[in-house]
Amino acid sequence: MILTVTPNPAVDKSTRTSQLIPEKKLRCSELVVEAGGGGINVTKGLQRLGAPTLALLTSGGFNGQQLEAVLKKEGLTYSAVPITGETRENLVVLEEQSNNQFRFVLPGPILGEETAAAILERIQALPKKPEIIVGSGSLPPGFAENFYAKLVLLAERIGAKAIIDCSGKSLQLAVEAGVYLIKPNLHELSQLVGLDKLETDQVVDAAKTLLSAGGCKVVAVSLGAQGALLVTGKDVVQVPAPTVKKQSTVGAGDSMVAGITYQLFKGGSPLEMIRYGVACGTAATMNPGTQLFRKDDVERLYNWLVHH
Repeated sequence: MILTVTPNPAVDKSTRTSQLIPEKKLRCSELVVEAGGGGINVTKGLQRLGAPTLALLTSGGFNGQQLEAVLKKEGLTYSAVPITGETRENLVVLEEQSNNQFRFVLPGPILGEETAAAILERIQALPKKPEIIVGSGSLPPGFAENFYAKLVLLAERIGAKAIIDCSGKSLQLAVEAGVYLIKPNLHELSQLVGLDKLETDQVVDAAKTLLSAGGCKVVAVSLGAQGALLVTGKDVVQVPAPTVKKQSTVGAGDSMVAGITYQLFKGGSPLEMIRYGVACGTAATMNPGTQLFRKDDVERLYNWLVHH
């Protein structure tokens, strides 16, 4: 079983309008309401791929009720840690004339260390221990930056592999704690190795620096339109991104994590992991709004990558 942890989930609302004009009533399309947050998106992707998964998240207030209702409607298996205050919500508006996407991200409720401890306790109390734990997304205000590092140490104690997808100090501390796999972009990777920016020919060396320091076992670097790169102690594998008609990049990173995690769970090779991650991430860009990927798109893109 794969456990995803989303300490700061959101109710994602998306719509579209012809043009954004100040001071004018803007007629919008029907509102689409979805459950969002890094770990929840990874669970959605894993479910579509057919992997056994459980989403652990926080939930509170009316928004929390709406979040859980959407999760139930989508048939996702989840476990909610109750909080005081409202689960946050995000709004995505597509301007049809320009095809520009505007993303309004609201802060989550202020949560204390008791909520962080409750999440970790909920994991320890699971009757069936997960083989992989994915911690993904931002931390709510009030959480210590070492939350994901604590999650990594807990995973190690119960014999699970930890995958962390976050940024900043939280990611740095997770690496220092010995996380199994991270998926930084170029900016996040440069921060981890103490550089202002990385040139293309420096990426592999930067990833190997993290590996040699014992901080993690696998570094999967997202290169955007150039695809992705996966580095282990033995392997360096780069996979290009297939050219597709993009509608939205929302959820592409989470989809890539889902694809990599799925192949890791199945015992796939590093090449299979990063190919499947790129296929899932690219397939997600083919859908509008906050939708993720369709499995048939993933399989088609994966087969293209295998033969090119």
